[in-house]
Amino acid sequence: MKRTLYTDEHVMFRDAFHRFLEKEILPYHEQWERDGIVPREVWRKAGELGFLCFEAPEELGGLGEHDYRYHAVIAEELAYHGATGIGFGLHSSIVLPYILRYGTPEQQRRWVPRMVSGEWIGAIAMTEPAAGSDLAGIRTTALREGDCYIVNGQKTFITNGINSDLVITVVKTDPSQRHKGISLLVIERGMEGFTRGRNLEKIGLKAQDTAELFFDNVRVPVANLLGEEGKGFYYLMERLPQERLDIAVTAVAACEAALDMTVRYCKERMAFGQPIGSFQNSRFKLAEMKTEIEIARVFVDRCIEALNAGELTAEEAAMAKWWTTDLQKRVMDECLQLHGGYGYMLEYPIAKFYLDARVQAIYGGTNEIMKEVIGRGMGL
Repeated sequence: MKRTLYTDEHVMFRDAFHRFLEKEILPYHEQWERDGIVPREVWRKAGELGFLCFEAPEELGGLGEHDYRYHAVIAEELAYHGATGIGFGLHSSIVLPYILRYGTPEQQRRWVPRMVSGEWIGAIAMTEPAAGSDLAGIRTTALREGDCYIVNGQKTFITNGINSDLVITVVKTDPSQRHKGISLLVIERGMEGFTRGRNLEKIGLKAQDTAELFFDNVRVPVANLLGEEGKGFYYLMERLPQERLDIAVTAVAACEAALDMTVRYCKERMAFGQPIGSFQNSRFKLAEMKTEIEIARVFVDRCIEALNAGELTAEEAAMAKWWTTDLQKRVMDECLQLHGGYGYMLEYPIAKFYLDARVQAIYGGTNEIMKEVIGRGMGL
């Protein structure tokens, strides 16, 4: 089915980003997976070419482009080619909008130009060792003392955690409250008492730096409070649908890539004197995956249109996130199976796609939480 989502401008943008991907990312990504991190220079090159934070207004160095489809193009290209270490999406599609929506003009002038250029890398720190899906249960505190907040606590599983210069940190400014006690503070690299733990070793997404963050009496200026005190939970709820759509876009593109490589393999791999794709079981499996991926693609494209129109609901974003990531897990498993023993070898791309897929159903809110969101939206 022909996609109608993108215009000629988006196609040109995709071509430009693909050239950047082929030149600056794909030749080195395998080494970055061994290193466990992407060099900061890549971010600066992306910034120079306008691939970061294009939603930022022109006076702050951006393009003033609010069309989510440009984010989707980059997410699809990275996912399709297995470049899962690149944290551009988190930086541009998740962190930046918090600053543009809730930040003061002074905060935007301080932070946004350096994010656009790639000089500064953004992250958002929600999860803690004892609080994941239950955001209201966080224990990191930020207690007011004069013109500063004193921050104590820790975060874990933070994407861009090692590279990040600017971390939107979810804190309790009123520990006696649950949801109403949560605020967002921007904590910057170099603040005394702010340290990073190890670069966490994961089963997939090997090139993506994922870290623990520690806060020991960090003095954060009140001027770094994002939005109003006590409104942090509500800001998170407003922004999470786009984050979940980001994950769904990535999931479908990865499914398409896995299916394409598996179809090629099934046409070339011989067994009993014929291509394994000619066996009925193989054809049926591939046909089932093709159909489900196409259905997922149509729904996600519709969600992108709804987001651009300001109409995407939390329930629809949750549907997209849980359905596509569950599909991604199934597709990777079936595609690996069709590769046989070779699929278990890391020299074959399907093995990496299989490993990278597993976390998709966990971060951004587990798929069990997505079903809760949908169920509550039904009045249950």
